[in-house]
Amino acid sequence: MTLDTRSLASDLSLAVVRLSRHLRGRRADSAVSLTQLSAIASLDEHGPMTPGGLAARERVQPPSMTRVIASLAEAGMVLRTPHPTDGRQIIVSLTDAGRALLADETSAREQWMTDRLAGLDDQQQAVLRQSIDIIGGIVNDSE
Repeated sequence: MTLDTRSLASDLSLAVVRLSRHLRGRRADSAVSLTQLSAIASLDEHGPMTPGGLAARERVQPPSMTRVIASLAEAGMVLRTPHPTDGRQIIVSLTDAGRALLADETSAREQWMTDRLAGLDDQQQAVLRQSIDIIGGIVNDSE
């Protein structure tokens, strides 16, 4: 029996949207937008970078990232420092406050997810692990 790829795509897309909605619901009182949170997460994962590098990583236009960085700097979540070799550039890095906010956001989502995964048996968890690897591959192939 062959899988109906279109139906699989539709079902997977819907499941991801619903999961995303539940995860977003864990951050109702957050001090930052999802766009800002994503930029913070990129800085945490990849380290300090230029605004252009961050815009490319986040797949947004540089002027949009400039606004995100400005708002995060104003909130004390990131620090802008001169580039060590290019006077026209700045380097954006995460502050301790930015790291703390990311940890709080991550904790709330992970706690909800951990509670849900605890109800799965070992085989279901193994299948889900394989699915995560497959989805990660799909996403990484499109980047």
